[in-house]
Amino acid sequence: MDTGRDEKQYIKMTQTPIPCLVSKLAVPTTISMLVTSIYSLADTFFVSQLSTSASSAVGIVFSVQTIVQAIGFTLGMGAGSLLSRRLGEKNKKAADTYAATSFYTALLLGFVFLIAGLLFLEEIMTLIGATETNLQYTVNYGKYIIWGVPFICASFVLNNILRSEGKAALSMIGLTFGGVLNIILDPIFIFNLKMETAGAALATLISQAVSFVILISMFIFKKSNINLSIKNVSLKPKTYGEIIVTGMPSLSRQGLASVATVLLNTAANPYGDAAIAAMSIATKVAMLVFCVCIGIGQGFMPVAGYNYGAKRFDRVRKAFKFTIITDTIIMIALAVSIFFFAPSIMKIFRAEDANVIAIGTAAMRAQCIAMPLMATTIVANSLLQSVGKSLSATILSCCRQGLFFIPLILILPHLWQLTGIEYSQAISDALTFLVSVPFTIWFFKNLKKEE
Repeated sequence: MDTGRDEKQYIKMTQTPIPCLVSKLAVPTTISMLVTSIYSLADTFFVSQLSTSASSAVGIVFSVQTIVQAIGFTLGMGAGSLLSRRLGEKNKKAADTYAATSFYTALLLGFVFLIAGLLFLEEIMTLIGATETNLQYTVNYGKYIIWGVPFICASFVLNNILRSEGKAALSMIGLTFGGVLNIILDPIFIFNLKMETAGAALATLISQAVSFVILISMFIFKKSNINLSIKNVSLKPKTYGEIIVTGMPSLSRQGLASVATVLLNTAANPYGDAAIAAMSIATKVAMLVFCVCIGIGQGFMPVAGYNYGAKRFDRVRKAFKFTIITDTIIMIALAVSIFFFAPSIMKIFRAEDANVIAIGTAAMRAQCIAMPLMATTIVANSLLQSVGKSLSATILSCCRQGLFFIPLILILPHLWQLTGIEYSQAISDALTFLVSVPFTIWFFKNLKKEE
């Protein structure tokens, strides 16, 4: 064990001025989050040039991708939160155990998902909202995405491990290279090789495999302080329980996001492929904006976790205040920009379909209204998860895409038809903000008692 390197990292995380430290971790983390979102947004853009039905197919398969992300995020964020606190306590052995256990578990679950997905591919696509007109597009796109599941799960874990030990720049390299490669390969496979939706998915599969190789090389060549040797995998149920419980907010958030996507597609189904495509595009554009917010929040998490473990509660407070102010200002600027340019953004994807543009513009503008409020929700959730307040973080994670959105998407379309679909997410975001405020106040009151 390189104790000198570990001590240097400890000093960096507990003594570097908060604005500098959070910014240094948030910038590469935000880029990583944006690149992850660009994987699917690039596919949506290029596939949208084929037809409205092809574009809607990408939106349908997105719900499968969110399930996979839920697995990777649960294991990665769970291990990451535990890892950063153990490093703050100078318990390197425990940190290695959490990291190795989550990584090999992600690989195993990824292969199980792969086998099940290939065996029941068409049935799964029909279940999650494929229509008669887009089923073949959906199956052609989904089969390659399924092949990439092990890479996606493991990459999310590796990314979170690097970020949680304070090396977000290393995680950014692998994801960014993969994202750029995906954008380059998409038009080649879709148009030049005439593979259509299958080409978009194959480009994504290759890009994800490359990202995985780059990320795992950071551990093989000792760029990370964490040891992923299979010898460090725990056989104790307690270790798996800790990882899952700590990662439960991510499982709730991502798992419910998958359910929400299926329900959104189902609600839009009666209005045709144009509505499904429009809501898919609007959702992914909004997600690209939220990735900035989430990326800043995740850059804040290792700072909070490390310093909470080191009993530097004053730094936890300063980091929270700096992050929430910065995040809110950025989200206001982005929300205003997206609101005014919504029609132009929709035309980039489907300029030939006026229905797609009209529906997508209304949905995008509705989400912009509540967008600034999400900064508080996401940073509060990141804080609770990073310091091990799993129950509170899980409840808060369930609100946006679960406790509020699911009832809204089931009820509002019956009351307001298509407008109800367009406004369901914005109303859910506003209600989630109202819940996050008392959770945050409660945490800082208890933090004073701990001091």
